[in-house]
Amino acid sequence: MAIEMLYFAWVREATGMGGETVAPPETVRTVADLIDWLAARGEGHARAFGEPARLRAAIDQEFVPLDHDLAGAREIAIFPPVTGG
Repeated sequence: MAIEMLYFAWVREATGMGGETVAPPETVRTVADLIDWLAARGEGHARAFGEPARLRAAIDQEFVPLDHDLAGAREIAIFPPVTGG
């Protein structure tokens, strides 16, 4: 399954890219699994995804908790917590 990833704010800065298309293994079933898998992809990814508690996610433009299932996901955005102001 190919997933279009979008990265924002310091996640984008750490990875050095605004997004990428990934094909995680079948063992990656939740957003948290995906974040762990991404963290192992290199130094920039390790910086961006090394502390999952600092991340938020949206699947197909809907906010989801990190334990949300990836089934059917086409696009996943990863970003830091959003604050108003």
